[in-house]
Order: sequence, then structure tokens, then C-alpha cells
Amino acid sequence: MRETEVHLGEPPVVVNIGVGVHGVASRTDVFRLPELWQLHLYQYDAELTVDGTAHPIRPGRVSLVPPGTTVRYRYQGRSEHLYAHLRIAPAGPSRTVPVMQDAGPEFPMLSSLLLNAIAAAPGAPEHTRAEIWTALWRVARLTPPTATSRGPHPAVGTAIAHIEARLAAPLTIPEIARAAGISHNHLTRLFRAETGTTVVAYIRRRRLQRAHHLLRASTLSIPAVAASVGIPDLQAFNKACRRELGAPPRVLRGTTS
Repeated sequence: MRETEVHLGEPPVVVNIGVGVHGVASRTDVFRLPELWQLHLYQYDAELTVDGTAHPIRPGRVSLVPPGTTVRYRYQGRSEHLYAHLRIAPAGPSRTVPVMQDAGPEFPMLSSLLLNAIAAAPGAPEHTRAEIWTALWRVARLTPPTATSRGPHPAVGTAIAHIEARLAAPLTIPEIARAAGISHNHLTRLFRAETGTTVVAYIRRRRLQRAHHLLRASTLSIPAVAASVGIPDLQAFNKACRRELGAPPRVLRGTTS
């Protein structure tokens, strides 16, 4: 097994977590966890075989093994690693994650997350779940998606992240293209191909979606809502709400369904 599918729509249940010490009584361990995922973070050299596929263990690597999988460890001596045994609910879309991968520059952060989770486990299990959930998301994002994987082109993903972080500010396509590292025309073509809409239409839709939420869920004044979504001109904001949301801001504020 080289890859596994994991769902990260809900925080995992951390059944056990700590520092595993192996390779003392025996240089080989063979076992299964019938119902639990295994997350391991390594700082030694060894070998892990997962359902017949061998993976070299090196310092700075991380493994994620699904439940019911037979694993075989071959150690070179005393070996310590950080581990967590987890129940992961099948919630949210699945992600393909290598069973073994290099954490690279993420390794210190992953180590910190697991150590924080270990420290919190005796008295604050919710804190432990949060730390491990964050670690799993980071592990899932270590390997860039392949060309055949579902998901936006990296430049489009960067453009969307830039837009989402700056909805309250003036946004121009040339500025967004620079942030994405591509030309204006290339961004325009890629964005439409990946999302089915234009950059301008995407910005307008997201601003009005956020405005609709703030009008209904907060007591912010209408001018403050307009400014917070990058449309400070109240006349323009009123027109945009009518056009995109079907009603002026004052009417939207009173909508409960």
C-alpha cells in the first residue's frame, strides 16, 4: 500500500497518543489496529512494510496507516517516535494521502502539534483533538496534487486565496495575477476553465455572499457591512444587493429564511 484515502471533515477521536519506544526487546514488530488509524512521526532509520509494500523510514518522515492494515517494522536499534491512534469518521470529501512521506520543512510544526497534543491529553482531550486535526490537515497537504487529481490549478488556488483574504480591499485582476505568479490573460483563461466563471464575477459573488451573511447574522450597520466586503459606496452596495441577492440591504436584514 502506497496511498490511502482519509476524510478530514470532522476532528478525529484520539484513542491513544504518546512517545512509542521500540526496537529494544525485538528488532521486529508485526501488528494490526483493526479499528484505528496510525499517525507516526519519525526521527530514526528503519523500515515499515504496509500490506506488503516496504517504505524506508528516515528522520523527518511521517506515516498515516488506515485501520485493519498489517504493518511490519524493522528497527536498527532503540527507536522512539511520536504516535497517535485515531478514529476518523468518514465525513467530508476524501483526500488521497501517501502512507509514508517526507514532512520536509513542516516537520518541526508537526512535531510541535503532536507534542502539544500529548501534553494536553490527560486533562484536555478536546485540545488534543484540535492539535491532531490540524496535524492531519498538514499531512494531507504535504504532497502537491497530481495533474489528474481533482482540485483547482495551483495558480487559481493562489488567486482565490488572495481574493478571499482581501475582499474588503480594492481588487484588480493584474494585482491578483501577480500574486498568483502568472499573467493577466493566463489567469483569466485558467480561472474560467477551472471555475466556470470570471475573476470579476467570482469577486462580486463572494462579496455579496459575505454581505448577505453579515446582514442576517450580525448587528453591524449597513455601511459597516458594505465597507467590510469592499463596496463602501452605499448606492453601489444597494444596487449590488438588488441585482445579486434580489432585495435591498434593509429587506435582506429582516429575512429569516
